[in-house]
Amino acid sequence: MAGPGSANQPLLLGASRLNEDEESGTCQNGGSAVASVPSSSSSSSSSSSPSGNSVVLFSSLVAVCGSYAFGNAVGYSSPAETGIMGDLGLSLAEEQYRVEGLQIYWVEGAMWVSELFCITGWLAIMFAKGAWWLDAGRLLVGCGIGLLSYVVPVYVAEITPKNVRGGYTSLNQLMIGLGKAFMFLIGSLVNWRVLALIGTLPCLVQLLGLFFIPESPRWLAKVGREKEFEAALQHLRGKNANISQEASDIQDYTEHLRCMSQDGIVELCQGKYARPLIVGVGLMIFQQCGGLNGFVFYTSAIFEAAGFSTTIGTIVAAVVQILTTTLGVLLIDKSGRRPLLLVSAAGGCLGCVFTGLSFFLQDLHSGAELVSGLVLVGVLVFLGSFELGMGGIPWIIMSEIFPINVKASAGSLINLVSWLGSWFISCTFSYLFEWSTAGTFFIYAGICGAGVIFIAKLVPETKGRMLEEMHASITNKNDNNLS
Repeated sequence: MAGPGSANQPLLLGASRLNEDEESGTCQNGGSAVASVPSSSSSSSSSSSPSGNSVVLFSSLVAVCGSYAFGNAVGYSSPAETGIMGDLGLSLAEEQYRVEGLQIYWVEGAMWVSELFCITGWLAIMFAKGAWWLDAGRLLVGCGIGLLSYVVPVYVAEITPKNVRGGYTSLNQLMIGLGKAFMFLIGSLVNWRVLALIGTLPCLVQLLGLFFIPESPRWLAKVGREKEFEAALQHLRGKNANISQEASDIQDYTEHLRCMSQDGIVELCQGKYARPLIVGVGLMIFQQCGGLNGFVFYTSAIFEAAGFSTTIGTIVAAVVQILTTTLGVLLIDKSGRRPLLLVSAAGGCLGCVFTGLSFFLQDLHSGAELVSGLVLVGVLVFLGSFELGMGGIPWIIMSEIFPINVKASAGSLINLVSWLGSWFISCTFSYLFEWSTAGTFFIYAGICGAGVIFIAKLVPETKGRMLEEMHASITNKNDNNLS
């Protein structure tokens, strides 16, 4: 697996190796480096040729096979639940416990290489003879997709030109949505063991594709492999493209970072990284704690409690998610990140209000048709709104706002926050639902509403800006260009 000029070096999908030591750089002028901050205009001269665009597209598609595998893992539990309980003799409580346990496994996943874990995990599930095999398989799959959830958007963000970066990185969420929908639909036709075998396919495609895509130029620049850096960037932009300005900007800024700081949690705790940390952690908290896993893992239970057909409801929900995710991909580089996030969070709040109101009316013994219709609207508005922005854009912004010298540490921390929030909602939803069906969704509505305020006040717009320019701006406390 290699990029241009690195025939003997293995490619781990993505830019920032999570556990690799960076090479030390030497700084002139007394240990300090002065680097000019690249501006959007100064980098515009590096244009991609058609061949370069095809390389970026192919590389991104190989990367987002991991996102599709992620969607497969998330979508597997719902259609497979009944078959697993029947074949392995598990109770509903035991199976729900294992679904919740998968969230914990995802937390650990950011430290492991993904593809082999996913393949091994799916095979363990397919051949499971008891609960322990099932647990081991889910652990391995969780480890794999935990890494993919961070590395895929980072890799895509680092190889794409700034003017199309949003569209390419949002393919991540589109493929997750497609993976979930596919597993649900196919799961109604085949048994859970065959479904697990199907889950290995995108992992195998990605594993093979990694042999043919280049390493991230920014990572190569970080570790001092200058010839390979230039070859990889030229390969991505096309053989006839002028990369001199872009290459110079990346190298200057990377050298500046190498001289000024080292990677690690200690470096991340510096005050200059406070804003990107608050933005990254905050977005992940609002993404997960607005009730996502309650809607996703318990969609059938919500429809059933409201007296609506679970089959029709879940199929319509899957279609709506695919359509709104596609719309988000088309709009992200036109409208920007912030507007989509604001609309998405506000829509999630509205969906929770509709869903909560439907169960409130049910408690008042209002008409069954009104209750079932309102819950369908609420679920569809929430899931559609989520896929439009809050589903994928927080990961895109996270891949954009952290400089490469702290990207590994920041990614691990934000992954931890994300999956802890995911696990918390999965574990508490059923208890809250028993306590008060209406109250559960009104609580989520309040969290989504707080998310709207957070986005409006703190989240930067990153559309159309070169990564190095944005990193320099967002870590400057006195800079207001990103507000």
